[in-house]
Amino acid sequence: MLAQSCRLIVAHAAPMLVAQLSSMGMMVIDTALLGHYGTEDLAAVAVGGGIYISVVFALVGVLQAVAPAVAHLHGAGRDPEIAGTLQQALWLALLLAMPGVLLLLHPDALLALSRIDPVVEGKARDYLALLAYGLPAVLLYRTFHAFCNALGKPRPLLLISLASTLLHGVLAWLLVTGGWGGEALGILGCGIANAAVGWFSMLCAAAYLLFAPPLRRYRLLADWQRPRRRPLGELLRLGLPIGFSHFVEISSFTLMALFVAQLGATVVAGHRIVANLAAICYMLPLALAIATLAQVGQAAGARDWRRAELSIGAGLLLAGSLSTLLGLLLWLIAEPLAAAYTDDPAVRAVVLALIGYVAFYQIFDAWQTIAAHALRGYRITLAPMFVHVFCFWGVGLFGGWWLAFHARQPMGVAGFWLASLLSLVLAALLLGALLWRAMRAFRE
Repeated sequence: MLAQSCRLIVAHAAPMLVAQLSSMGMMVIDTALLGHYGTEDLAAVAVGGGIYISVVFALVGVLQAVAPAVAHLHGAGRDPEIAGTLQQALWLALLLAMPGVLLLLHPDALLALSRIDPVVEGKARDYLALLAYGLPAVLLYRTFHAFCNALGKPRPLLLISLASTLLHGVLAWLLVTGGWGGEALGILGCGIANAAVGWFSMLCAAAYLLFAPPLRRYRLLADWQRPRRRPLGELLRLGLPIGFSHFVEISSFTLMALFVAQLGATVVAGHRIVANLAAICYMLPLALAIATLAQVGQAAGARDWRRAELSIGAGLLLAGSLSTLLGLLLWLIAEPLAAAYTDDPAVRAVVLALIGYVAFYQIFDAWQTIAAHALRGYRITLAPMFVHVFCFWGVGLFGGWWLAFHARQPMGVAGFWLASLLSLVLAALLLGALLWRAMRAFRE
């Protein structure tokens, strides 16, 4: 039975992993292009990109409520209700886009948290303003993304992601380097490419919803509903804690980048590269966690608690073992990875000094990610949010700030990475305990 659960999760997670790595390829492309274009532009994308990811992931987290909602309906055999849930989630995406755009256009509060070189800050502001144009499309697409995962249909996400990354690579290269025949735009070229690709992905998702044969029986866009208070309230009840968890997790890295900015452009650039590698590695446990959520949610909807437990065990086993191997690989190929990202010897030295933390980081990040998503499959989202706040802001960010700047022997940027590692160990233990209690409660 455990082997069968492993096969189901791998079958779902494999295309999701490729899709997510492909999407992460856009960040890799931006980082690599700007790493060879200029250190100031690379530092600006570290700061601006961190703010953008924090805003987007917080809003996308709220929209992730559609995943357990749809998974439960599907597992319970209530497929006629799925269309209404999706339509309300799309309305919610449009509503959330309004504050998101305002935050990207006016990031003063976040930028004021640290002393940033004026040139770097100006470039980061321009980058965020361009990304704001693509935010509504990104949120609509991510709603579609969560919906497909809840039904166990990752293939369209894979195809759209591959096409989007290819388009982004071409656009970013042309605009950043001046290959289009005009001025080399640097970070502005990355911003334009990201916004354009966001709308491309959204249009592809709309076409799939309208014309894909596997979705016709759900009549997803028939009898279109206006926004309704009760279903929107239920989505917000589930989604707000998820969104805040996402915000806490991602903003800890954003704020880390802002605090590190006072250490100089070289340290910021090296930190950006290491954070980029950590984010790429995170795609493996995240793909497995998304698949685990879908399996747990469908099993919970059918009240098949044994199947839910087997899915959780399979997710933890796969994520823990594979992330351990990935961390080891990252450690072994650290030098060529650093060389691929930058030509600057000083930036490369920062990368090599930090990459060991990431190698260990992967193991505990995998366990806490699976546990959090499994709890969401049970529709438990509030308690995990409090765990994330305590661990990522309390231990990771505040502890990192103290180690970096105020310990007896300040560690600099390494202090933030050590504290982040400790925060993940604690999160894995606490979320694991919550998950064990939930499993026992539902079994009884």
